[in-house]
Amino acid sequence: MSLIIRRARPDEAGLVLSLVRELAEYEKLLHEVDATEAGIGEALFGSDPRLFCDIAEWNGEVAGFAVWFINFSTFSGRSGIYLEDLFVRPAQRGKGIGKALLSHLAKECVANGWSRLQWAVLDWNTPSIEFYKSLGAEMLDEWTVCKVAGPALTALAGGKR
Repeated sequence: MSLIIRRARPDEAGLVLSLVRELAEYEKLLHEVDATEAGIGEALFGSDPRLFCDIAEWNGEVAGFAVWFINFSTFSGRSGIYLEDLFVRPAQRGKGIGKALLSHLAKECVANGWSRLQWAVLDWNTPSIEFYKSLGAEMLDEWTVCKVAGPALTALAGGKR
């Protein structure tokens, strides 16, 4: 049995989008996905990419992915990684693939002198929460994630809020 973690290739924007859709279905949020293959391709492989994707392959079969971007902590004065999506296909779970993807990103942080690896998890996703805790992740219960999108974003941009 072999695991390979590699950077997504420019011809794999469709694969990345399909993994995003699989994750969204698992999270019961498929109705919120309006990303396109072209949009994913531009974000990952355009002239100034700000998004990165690592693919996990188990015995040559795509098993999961991590989509991330570089963030910055003003408190530490250093960059870090914000993990936007981590997903391992259900049939491939229990093989250490999720842990390997997180370890891969932690190595990226350490190699670049970055201060942290950070992500959010849905509060109902107890298996993932317990898994993250087992890896040393700290649950930041005192923080609330905020989002402005859609019509509210348009209104705020227009000074109407």
